[in-house]
Amino acid sequence: MSMQVSPAGVALTKSVEGCSLHAYPDPATGGAPWTIGYGHTGPDVKPGMTITQTQADSLLNTDLARAGLVVNSLVHVYLTQNQFDALADFTYNVGATNFRNSTLLRLLNSGDAKGAADQFSRWNLANNKVMPGLVKRRAAERELFLTPDAA
Repeated sequence: MSMQVSPAGVALTKSVEGCSLHAYPDPATGGAPWTIGYGHTGPDVKPGMTITQTQADSLLNTDLARAGLVVNSLVHVYLTQNQFDALADFTYNVGATNFRNSTLLRLLNSGDAKGAADQFSRWNLANNKVMPGLVKRRAAERELFLTPDAA
């Protein structure tokens, strides 16, 4: 069964990304990749670009759906909705290749959800620097991952 990011998962990404309707440079590099909306990057994002709130929401929904497909394809154990949402946000931020190659995924697929949860905090670097925003984001992902779904 294929899971999808829930409204709570979308809310997590919105809260940790923030929204900018004007393209801005990557905080770690001061340049590429350029980012717009809720952390959307790609060849379509150029310096000076502006989008509407509706476009920002649409990009986020598309990007999170793509991250969800990655999680669905790589995770081979049962996930709660909260675990799925946390992993989709993580994948959205670090990328599919990093998630695919992560110890977090290996531990999760081996049945060690607690060990996997403890891996989130290791992903706090950008350009070899600890980024306070990533420290907060990983803590939020880990907290959601460990929160049982509401009955």
